[in-house]
Amino acid sequence: MTRRAAALLTALLTALLTALGLLGCGATGEPSQGATGSDSGPTDTAEPGVGAPGIGDPDFPLDGNGGYDVAHYALRIGYAPARRRLDGEATIQARATQALSRFNLDLHGFRVSGVSVDGAAATFSRDGDELSVTPAEPLARGAEFAVKVAYSGTPRPVRGSSNLGTYGFIPTADGAFVTAEPNGAKTWFPGNDHPADKATFDFEITVPAGVTALANGELVSRTPAPGGGTTFTWREAHPMVTYLATATMGRFTLREGRTAGGIRNLAAVDPRFSAALGELYSRSGEITDHWVTVFGPYPFSSTGGVVDDFAAGYALENQTKPMYGGFEPGESIIAHELAHQWFGNSLSIERWEDLWLNEGFATYAEWLWSEHTGGDTAAQRFKTAHARPANDPIWSYPPGDARPDDLFNESIYTRGAMTLHALRREIGDRTFFTLLKTWAAEHRHGSVTTEQFTALAERLSGKRLDPLFDAWLFQPRRPSA
Repeated sequence: MTRRAAALLTALLTALLTALGLLGCGATGEPSQGATGSDSGPTDTAEPGVGAPGIGDPDFPLDGNGGYDVAHYALRIGYAPARRRLDGEATIQARATQALSRFNLDLHGFRVSGVSVDGAAATFSRDGDELSVTPAEPLARGAEFAVKVAYSGTPRPVRGSSNLGTYGFIPTADGAFVTAEPNGAKTWFPGNDHPADKATFDFEITVPAGVTALANGELVSRTPAPGGGTTFTWREAHPMVTYLATATMGRFTLREGRTAGGIRNLAAVDPRFSAALGELYSRSGEITDHWVTVFGPYPFSSTGGVVDDFAAGYALENQTKPMYGGFEPGESIIAHELAHQWFGNSLSIERWEDLWLNEGFATYAEWLWSEHTGGDTAAQRFKTAHARPANDPIWSYPPGDARPDDLFNESIYTRGAMTLHALRREIGDRTFFTLLKTWAAEHRHGSVTTEQFTALAERLSGKRLDPLFDAWLFQPRRPSA
């Protein structure tokens, strides 16, 4: 059976199991909280009108939730770094995709003091990271509704495996470093925490005097807070997946302006990295403008980057504001994170198994930047990677099926990039670069799958490419060069 046929069968089985309520089960954990709450136990997806506790991703069965689609998050938070206390109110505008008598939100930790749906008090219960909400009146299929959640406490980031590190809302000495991939958004706000459900965001963040709050999109206002401190209001008017949302806070030095191509540009650095501010600002603008010529129009309203004094050991492509955790980024990593604004941010994966569509593309962008600036060509990078011995671990890990227990394996990056170069050689530069722009344009601000990409590559090239993609993405061995 071809990979495409296998994927179709898997999708059909997943849909059937989800409909039958067999995907996902509640985890034991945090009890109910709040005066209007009740501990009703795990959500029973077999009950009519109950949204599933997972969005349907078989690799992450409890991430996200079924039964509704979020359109907008309005997040109002106050954070006191000295006490590491967050007080939040999230208003979530959504549409029911089925009749709903109860639905779930993802939330990790915190005390929930109240939940309402369309202004009416709702009952709620906690079970692990699942916040189950029962509206006063059931919601009809297609109904638009607003759920408001009041919560507070000390944020608890996720400490993942060796190639994940610590992620989510991470308290720092002067604020917080907020990078949430893959499922850490729930560590600071309730929501549908899976990339398949994108939404627009408003952020209203109140912090002590002298602290700057940075979020996605553009700054709307900066005003004195009634009780002291400052309230920063940011708006991201373009759809965004939850793990790309940020509310990074601290003492930052900022530089603002526009790229040569006219795109708003904001660079921010912790005082420890003040010498890097000019380079981060100018290089981010230069690379953003170059990617426009390669990938097509920039999908958002601003670009830039943030360097914080937290030794995360990684960078993350937070939408419009890539985050660099505790290091001054070189141009290669800036090129990688800014390429994600197209591949991973504007075009977001529907399921985590397709992560190579994010990381393979961004890694190949590094190769293209090197080629553009007179360094090693993409062909040279490909040749060096292919020279690894046959028993190298990247050959035993097919990047087209990312594993939940080893999600950010090097194969997803390097072999994913090699797949694109193998495709470039097969279909030629003209068709390949047309493919990149077409891919970015046809799915702008949408969700994508590997099957969609391979189908587009075949359509534009007029070639049957199943053997190439099967060898590079799905076979546990080194493909021939």
